[in-house]
Amino acid sequence: MKLGARIFKTGIAVTLALFLATLLHLPSPVFAGISAVFAMQPTIYRSYLSLIEQIQANIIGASFAIIAVLLFGRDPFIIGLTSMIVIALCLKMRLESTISVALVTVIAIMEYTDKEFIEFAVIRFSTIMLGVFAAFLVNLIFLPPKYEKKLYAQISENTENILKWIRIHIRHASEHHILKEDIEKMKENMTKLEHLYLMYKEERSYSRKNRFQKSRKLVLYRQMIVVANRALDTLKLLHRFENELYHMPPELQQAIRSQLDSLLHYHEQILLKFIGKTKCHPRTETAMETHQERTRLIETFYAHYQQKSDYCLFSLMGVIIDYSEQLEHLDKLIDSFQHYHHDDALVKNLTNH
Repeated sequence: MKLGARIFKTGIAVTLALFLATLLHLPSPVFAGISAVFAMQPTIYRSYLSLIEQIQANIIGASFAIIAVLLFGRDPFIIGLTSMIVIALCLKMRLESTISVALVTVIAIMEYTDKEFIEFAVIRFSTIMLGVFAAFLVNLIFLPPKYEKKLYAQISENTENILKWIRIHIRHASEHHILKEDIEKMKENMTKLEHLYLMYKEERSYSRKNRFQKSRKLVLYRQMIVVANRALDTLKLLHRFENELYHMPPELQQAIRSQLDSLLHYHEQILLKFIGKTKCHPRTETAMETHQERTRLIETFYAHYQQKSDYCLFSLMGVIIDYSEQLEHLDKLIDSFQHYHHDDALVKNLTNH
């Protein structure tokens, strides 16, 4: 069982909400704990947005609950109808994520049966908002999320897995059905990587220098993901055209294998250069070799196409060439980043956990 930062923060937020509610002698402090659970978010920026939305939704829920009780009473049918109206209004205002807390507010207020209803409604509303503020405070102070290490680690792991399979496949050492299953898993992992990238993108930088540096990193990590996707596209087409590749002339097979070997090595060196594990040169021997192999591949494929029209292989050639060009673009971006931000200690420590 893995206990992450969000689990700890949720526990701290619930504890803080219950403690403050008890300290302020608010009745039913459990509602503060419930709202704290709903208000916890994965990033500080989302927590801020959630705070604004929760305030709006809770005001809507409390207002309709008070009006419904004063006009129609607290019959279960009225509570259900009020809940439906609050849900519809939250959807109209694009507050879908806050519907749960808004409904908790409606039910918590409308279940009261004694006198002094308005005072009770205000106390219940305050109790629920106390939990929301407690969650925001905890997310702001305790264990602020650091998604950059997670993002790079995931990019590195996904890329390593894809490159490993390409190496195995071009040497005809892969099992067709096992690779097919792994390709599906790799596609799912790339989808998760996109989500992690969005989490990192939402992290806010407060100094001008850090904002500029962050914007460059966003471009870099986006390109790393693009390149990993091109490698995965290459693997998918290699798997799809496995039979056609096996029956191609040996010289064309060798040209494809040499180009891919060169690209895989280039890809690995680029990622290592980003974290300072290899020397930073604007134009490495690997880059030159990759360019030469690409020229050789195009010439070999063109000579083969003159003799035999294998239209199905055009897509494979296109993906390999695109993969090569995207790698070159990533290499240039890293050179540019290291030129302006050569003292970025965080980048050099991305692999330290």
